[in-house]
Amino acid sequence: MISISDLDFHFGSRALYDNASLHIKPKDKIGLIGLNGTGKSTLLRLLVGEYKADGGSISMSKEVTLGFLNQDLLSYDTHESILHVAMQAFEEALELQKKIDDILVQFETDYSDDLVDKLATMQERFEALGGYTMQSRAEEILEGLGFTTEELARPLKTFSGGWRMRVMLAKILLQQPSLLLLDEPTNHLDLPSIKWIENYLADYEGAVIIVSHDREFLDRTTNTTVEVTGGKLVPYAGNYSYYLEEKEERNLIQKGAFENQQSQIRAAERFIERFKAKASKAKQAQSRVKALDKLERIEDVASDAAKINMKFQFKVEPGRHILRMEHVMKKYDQKLIFRDTHVHIERGDKIALIGANGKGKSTLMRLVAGTEAPTDGKHQLGHNVIMSFYAQHQLESLTMENEIIQEMLEAGSKRSEMELRSVLGSFLFTGEEVFKKIKVLSGGEKSRVALAKTLISEANFLLLDEPTNHLDMVSVNILIQALEQYQGTFIVISHDRFFVENVATKIWYIEDYQLKEYPGTYAEYEQWQEDREKAAKKAGLPSPSAPKPMPKVAEVTKKQLSDTERHANQQELKKAGKELQEVETRIAALEKELAVYEAQLADPAIYSNAAQLKDATVKFETVKKELSQLNTKWEALAERVEALEKA
Repeated sequence: MISISDLDFHFGSRALYDNASLHIKPKDKIGLIGLNGTGKSTLLRLLVGEYKADGGSISMSKEVTLGFLNQDLLSYDTHESILHVAMQAFEEALELQKKIDDILVQFETDYSDDLVDKLATMQERFEALGGYTMQSRAEEILEGLGFTTEELARPLKTFSGGWRMRVMLAKILLQQPSLLLLDEPTNHLDLPSIKWIENYLADYEGAVIIVSHDREFLDRTTNTTVEVTGGKLVPYAGNYSYYLEEKEERNLIQKGAFENQQSQIRAAERFIERFKAKASKAKQAQSRVKALDKLERIEDVASDAAKINMKFQFKVEPGRHILRMEHVMKKYDQKLIFRDTHVHIERGDKIALIGANGKGKSTLMRLVAGTEAPTDGKHQLGHNVIMSFYAQHQLESLTMENEIIQEMLEAGSKRSEMELRSVLGSFLFTGEEVFKKIKVLSGGEKSRVALAKTLISEANFLLLDEPTNHLDMVSVNILIQALEQYQGTFIVISHDRFFVENVATKIWYIEDYQLKEYPGTYAEYEQWQEDREKAAKKAGLPSPSAPKPMPKVAEVTKKQLSDTERHANQQELKKAGKELQEVETRIAALEKELAVYEAQLADPAIYSNAAQLKDATVKFETVKKELSQLNTKWEALAERVEALEKA
């Protein structure tokens, strides 16, 4: 489909690509990876013709169409509705629709055969282009990316940059190009939207190249990984996890070959040094010199896995209770965000706040930080708690004329310049780079400076709102290591599942206008949510996470029901209550049965009888699995009964 051969491209005196080659096949799903600055986004721009190669060639057939999602699209602005913007993907169909409408107007005075034939031809073409379904397809994709039905009529310019990028992504997806080029598509998506686009790309018929620092996203959407390194394009026949394993094996082989060659070189050099002055051996020594000069040297393996060791300093040790918020309500005018919400944070909690955008995650962080007051409820910060709040908008508070090291010195941590340079080294600012001015840094570099400032602040309670945005994989890994070493308490908002899985031991999520907690890792939370959904579906109940109608803020009493509605409600409550009781009875029986098998497996004598051990183990696992499923079903039923009782 597309062939890149012997590609050369320079930025100034620096060669980004040097004799690089790659073949892109029609159904390839490629993850394009590499350190920042190696030329990943540059390759996408070379493919679409925005940049011109200095050498080599990029050849593609005439039928190939390209769709390019990039950060430049954020500047697009219009008063048109987002549905209209997305439907611009159907340019030919929209033009035909106008012509068809014109002909229908002409029919009022002219009903000639020529005009009828012309209309029939146009309608046939219009149908072939999917004209009759283009609006429904646009609505489906926009809603899949997180927009509500009501928002589809809103003008593009009324949305923030992240939401505008979703509209542009919808437009590109609707064009269905032969090759999708996606540059950091998850930067502006929340978790539900990321999962939606993962499913969409799994069924996408064309080829895809994705530049992303989201490991989980790459694993779920790609079948080939191409690393940009040393000016070359190095392919691996699998997703990102496969790449990591395969690269480790390649590195081991290269390391062995390098060490073997170095041993041979040292032996040759010793021979030359020993015999170059002896007439009888001079010819052989000279031959070895020539051989060394011609030798194609194997490079040592360069490690890109940065390791850090940060020493965190706290001015004071906080008390056991970091924060208490009770019966919190938050509303903006008539829009309810939270109702009767409780927040309890204990010393040492590592919390990730996840979920869809618009649910109130950033609002909750501001409520926790005290930078925004609740409409109702109590907020009590614990004893000796020192808080530090990182969010993307705080990049603007960096002093643009400061050098990086100066910015760190002015952060007020009282650390020496030597200590600060060590911290900056952990965040990939080494040597003379610490003297760069803030104003010349990229977005990702500014994020690293702001994060470094947050981490040296001597705070014992960190609030981190989307800290991984604009960070490459190495920087994300650095932040993970830093938070693993951090002895304080923190809350992070992030859509990066790899990051969340590695730093959080508690998951917060927002459901039914309330904050809820899952006491485990993200992987465990995902499995639990999946089990909840399955149990609810099997029980014929609505999805626990499905959006519920927003109650009016003034509602503090039960909704009034008609006699018919009240009777139907009572019948449903009776049925759900009976089923809940049956599940509780079965759970109690299974818990007793499980205790019997646990006692058997705790008896050392059973391990001398293989058949008895196998039988007890199988029965134990079977009962344990059924018990887990029933507990999940019980939670769904209990929530349903509670909702019916309140109605």
